[in-house]
Amino acid sequence: MSVRDFAPAAAVSRIGQRRQVVIPKAVFEALQLREGDFVEMTVERGRVAMRPKRLVDIDDVLTSREVAKVRQGEAQLKAGRSKPWRAVKRELGR
Repeated sequence: MSVRDFAPAAAVSRIGQRRQVVIPKAVFEALQLREGDFVEMTVERGRVAMRPKRLVDIDDVLTSREVAKVRQGEAQLKAGRSKPWRAVKRELGR
């Protein structure tokens, strides 16, 4: 199920003492959120918009050289020029 395919009914939440808002269950499930997830909040035409976000550690980002290798590998896969890992291990003598 895609988030776009699901339009939950309107729900009302109350803002708590520390500006906390409870996300209604239907919205929470439609966005496939879990406890501890991050969300991005923006204001769009006088409304609050919320979307799930994932934080990425700076060490987890590929270098341009690594990106080139991944793209090369994807091109080989699309062209049918790939080998099973077993064959590669045999070639390496492992």
